Amino acid sequence: MPKFDSLSSVQEAIKKGEISCTALVKHYLQQIKNSESLNIYLEVFEEEAIQKAKDCDLLLKNEPEKLGKLWGMVVSIKDVICYKDHKVSAGSKILENFESLFSATAVERIIEEGAIIIGRTNCDEFAMGSSNENSAFGPVLNGVDPNKIPGGSSGGAAVSVQMDTCLAALGTDTGGSVRQPAALCGVLGMKPSYGRISRHGLVAYGSSFDQVGIFGHQIEDIAILLELMSGPDQYDSTLSKREVPFYSKMLNYDKKPRIAYYRSALEHPALDGEIKEALQKQLADFRQSGYEVEAVDFKYLDYMVPAYYVLTTAEASSNLSRFDGIRYGYREQGAGSLEETYTQSRTRGFGEEVKRRIMLGTFVLSSGYYDAYYTKAQKVRRLIAEETRQLLSEYDFLLMPATPTPAWNLGEKTDDPVEMYLADIFTVQANMAGIPAIAFPAGKTKSGLPIGLQLLSNVFTEEELLAFAKKVLQS
Repeated sequence: MPKFDSLSSVQEAIKKGEISCTALVKHYLQQIKNSESLNIYLEVFEEEAIQKAKDCDLLLKNEPEKLGKLWGMVVSIKDVICYKDHKVSAGSKILENFESLFSATAVERIIEEGAIIIGRTNCDEFAMGSSNENSAFGPVLNGVDPNKIPGGSSGGAAVSVQMDTCLAALGTDTGGSVRQPAALCGVLGMKPSYGRISRHGLVAYGSSFDQVGIFGHQIEDIAILLELMSGPDQYDSTLSKREVPFYSKMLNYDKKPRIAYYRSALEHPALDGEIKEALQKQLADFRQSGYEVEAVDFKYLDYMVPAYYVLTTAEASSNLSRFDGIRYGYREQGAGSLEETYTQSRTRGFGEEVKRRIMLGTFVLSSGYYDAYYTKAQKVRRLIAEETRQLLSEYDFLLMPATPTPAWNLGEKTDDPVEMYLADIFTVQANMAGIPAIAFPAGKTKSGLPIGLQLLSNVFTEEELLAFAKKVLQS
């Protein structure tokens, strides 16, 4: 079977009778089995996916007018996104075998349009990680080189698209958890503006940062998924009331944009030489196309990661307090008192990185340290957001690396949490400012590892970002 990289090509092939939806799903299921060694999926919904594919084939034959916009699209979902009557563990022992009582709004909306959910993908525990090595169920491996990490925390989702086990995938992006693995795996990964897609049904990490993101091969598929998942939801009061544009119909970009890049990012000592070359080549291509390209200074670049980790760990400390061994999830049976139940359940149920972040978050929220750390980090976030949005009112797009280095070896950074955190240096800005960003493939290193760059635009300008990203990929 040919490898399909877009929904339109899938639907065209099915309409022509070249394949059936059932055959397509069985192909993806076989691809999942072929790539089991990469540890992409925690659970595959085999029987359910085949049945939904059969239903799709029947509808196409007998009542095609009842087909939704996403018929024929097979999607994986990250294991922090709830799907009713299916397990969701957030990659953690503390939620192992927990079954969700409802579906996330994003999942409900794509199912209503005919999408088929094929399985839930492995991820860093509670979405806390940059390498997908923190899962209680083992690391995900990069399909390009199984000795390399795929990025995190949505590493399983990225590799599920990379290895042709589905057409698209849903992940979450708190500080780069969609864009970073997309870049390291050579696929597209988009984070929309905060408040564009409902967070209802996400297992929370940092509530003021978390956003559903999308992996795919083509901008058109990212656009249609974003279009259908966005919009008001009574379960999420942080959602924007702005009208949702028809992103899939707005993909022609015919302007001469003004593009900024950070001189400090290009000259940053942490930036790998081959990624620097790819960034310089892209800037040269923009100039050759007649675009206005300017270097700008951003004085808060080195403050973003520290402020981000102070704020997200504080929110994690609050959000994860609900996992106490009492109401649901893992409970330590040998505890002799209520306090021991709390302590032992959380000690044995949470992994090391999650416990590290809970303790750090509790510390920065504690009496005597709240103003010194948490309040100061909030002020820094405000400065970053204001300056970012001001910059993007003067320029149409900001071009940045998506990662400072290509994919690194498994275990290379696990003993140094700070070095691991610095892998997020170029992605956290979009989350701190609440703006949209998309990572896209930009060639490979001499050793064959994917290189990714990212484009950022001002808040709620996804239609411009998607249209321009499509033009960049076509040039």
